Amino acid sequence: MDGKSATAAAVPSTVTTKTCSNCKLSVAQPPGTRRTICPGCGSFYDAAVANDVRKFQNGRLRHTESDQLRDRYAKLHRDKMDKESMKQQKSETSSGPLQSIANFFNNIGSSKKSQKLEFVTLPDIDQNGGSLTGSAGISPRPPSTPREAAKKSRGKERVPERNWTCSELKHLYKTAKDTENWTELSSMYSLMFHSFAEVNATFKKAPQSQECDTTEESGIQLDLVETVYEILKKAPSDVQKAVLKSIINCLLSDKGLSETTKARVNVGKDELRAYLIFSLNPLFQNVTTFVIFAHLLRQISSLSDQGHHFLVHWYKSVSVEQFRSLVQKLNKFISLRLFPENPTDLPPMSKCQWWIPSCCKVLALLNATSNLMEPPKILHTDFYNEILDNVDLLQEYKNWQNPEYQGGFSFCQYPFLITISGKRTILQKDSETQMIQQAEKTIKAVVQQRQKVDMDNLFLNLNVRRKHIVSDSLVEIAKHKFDLKKKLKVTFVGEPGLDLGGLTKEWFLILLRDLFRPEYGMFVYTKSADTYWFSLHNRDAKLKEFNLIGVLMGLAVYNGINLDIRLPFIAYKKLLSPAVVPCNNPNATVGVIPKPSIYDLESVMPDVAHSLKELLEYDGDVEEDLCLTFQASIGQNQRMITEELVKGGAEMAVTNENRQGYIDLYLDWILNKSIYLVFRAFYHGFHSVCASNALLTLKPVEVEVLVCGCPNIEIDKLERVCRYDGYNQRDQNIKDFWEILYRLNEKGQKSLLRFITGSDRFPAGGFKDMTFKISRVNNPQMLPVAHTCFNHLVLPAYNNKKVMQQKLLMAISNTEGFGLE
Repeated sequence: MDGKSATAAAVPSTVTTKTCSNCKLSVAQPPGTRRTICPGCGSFYDAAVANDVRKFQNGRLRHTESDQLRDRYAKLHRDKMDKESMKQQKSETSSGPLQSIANFFNNIGSSKKSQKLEFVTLPDIDQNGGSLTGSAGISPRPPSTPREAAKKSRGKERVPERNWTCSELKHLYKTAKDTENWTELSSMYSLMFHSFAEVNATFKKAPQSQECDTTEESGIQLDLVETVYEILKKAPSDVQKAVLKSIINCLLSDKGLSETTKARVNVGKDELRAYLIFSLNPLFQNVTTFVIFAHLLRQISSLSDQGHHFLVHWYKSVSVEQFRSLVQKLNKFISLRLFPENPTDLPPMSKCQWWIPSCCKVLALLNATSNLMEPPKILHTDFYNEILDNVDLLQEYKNWQNPEYQGGFSFCQYPFLITISGKRTILQKDSETQMIQQAEKTIKAVVQQRQKVDMDNLFLNLNVRRKHIVSDSLVEIAKHKFDLKKKLKVTFVGEPGLDLGGLTKEWFLILLRDLFRPEYGMFVYTKSADTYWFSLHNRDAKLKEFNLIGVLMGLAVYNGINLDIRLPFIAYKKLLSPAVVPCNNPNATVGVIPKPSIYDLESVMPDVAHSLKELLEYDGDVEEDLCLTFQASIGQNQRMITEELVKGGAEMAVTNENRQGYIDLYLDWILNKSIYLVFRAFYHGFHSVCASNALLTLKPVEVEVLVCGCPNIEIDKLERVCRYDGYNQRDQNIKDFWEILYRLNEKGQKSLLRFITGSDRFPAGGFKDMTFKISRVNNPQMLPVAHTCFNHLVLPAYNNKKVMQQKLLMAISNTEGFGLE
């Protein structure tokens, strides 16, 4: 036997392996450690003890098993009572109430420190609303028998009576501040959060009532919650520590997860209320409280579907400010867990892999809450986490797409957290992969035939005549329908020029302008909404053209080009219905919005939407006063179109009783049925290019931004990203240029932006993803020249600002076909 083998034999290994009953992750447990936190899901376990407790709670133990288990528990407690007593005395003499919090969380991991607290049970709630813990609030006081503990855990919790008001709390805070005696306030706050029962006694409108247990009524006095937390933010640290210690007492009453549903068991409405109130605590903004916050998030995320359903609806009643603050707090938690400012502030990532998934699940609940409301409670951009732009999102996407991925978590599961820049990165990388694959197939086919490789075959080459741009584009797209995922290059027949991006932008601009002209008859412009909608006249005549517009939008997304298209929001919503084309069913219904609302119609026909609202709210006799029938009438291009909404609708009167059904049918006809054929052609055109699972991560409004760019023009941010060649920021010509640009109206600014970049909107990622360069040329006689493919402006050194403005406006007015490369 060699030396190494002898040494190994001399020191037998005492490390045991524990397997989590929830996520089945196995971890090594050092000697002496009786309780470990699973780094994968955050569950506490000693497998044997946890199983026994679960059996007791469910009342499924046979009497013979009970005797054996009672002996096992008794022995464990006898061995540890003396140690627990010594720990309690040490805790009482330690420096401040947060010391026991630190001891608790330092001792539940699988490190050497865990030997300080070898066995900890999760205390139940007693009949008086308090937890069965020692005086320190952390160390457990064991029940006399496991049978009694099981009986108490199943007993109904008595809610004490508390009648604190906002004015009383404010007065108490003022008194404590004036006298510098915070004892009474600290005791009150400690009692408020001491247990689930106390939380409900304080914040529930009717503590003993069950009338608040509905999805629409949480029964929480949210004004009192807001007042309590406003005072807490200004209170001394001792008061804040007392609150954190009390919250830990509540979290320690976790009853564990069900073996079958993997959700927490026996969670009542009072506990759900407490979780909502805890989540709004402003102290969790501080990284020093993240360990406690993480356990709160784990317990919320592991609730049953029913519990989540209640929370989703209850969060609707939270104020917008508190709701947005909670979202920001959770995003900060993710950001600092991924990239901590000081790594020593938090446990190592290997021991708390469950932190971020738990937080994301809670954010998903809040996102569902916001989406339930019309308009949404907060903007979708408020959920964005910009730190995720620094994560390898392409790898996250691949993990999400890979059914064999064992990690189980990807940020793509929660796409509302990913910024539009991040989603554009995923789409572009995915499109690049598909383009490369398409090009490789072409090269292999040519090589196999022993032919010379033509580099033009690696691109989607379109040759069009400027005067016949629509018909030529239709022919070229049809001819290259299998090459749409290649890099796009456009050539205008009979015109010199190398397409480095500028000619492609110009092709999009001219083609779409022609297709949207009123005389072409495809779209109708609504001035009040400033949007175009599909014409109801000749609905079957131009299906190829509608398919072409869909192809153009897909090509724009794939080639990173912004289009000047003013379609309403509902159009992008329909484009994602469904987000992925059902390839196994070519006749599947696509582009249909189930149960469209008046809110959807407002961006299409605001006047009609207003009329339908008035009909719904009309107090008089609808049948007698309005004389409506089940017919829909829409005027377009000075022509009226009328159709029956149901068979025999012309003879069916609209009454007070059936008006909601009439409105539903009306909305469905305008937004779905009347334009189904043309929109289906449009839908298939878009998805013939953008057939990617990456679309599943997008919201309709984000598709609009990817297609059209950001509509807001902020000249100061454009100036910030500008770089100069031959000029510097202090030159008079540069000062004159920016002064001219600032003084232009919005229309003038968009015209100048289109002249420079080929689009009047900024890229999807905003200014940070845009490059802009101004170069000097010493020829004051020439006009400014724009290289749109590079966002590059060649600006001559003019003698004064007036001449510069005249030359700029002249160049803009002659943009088309001039100075584009």
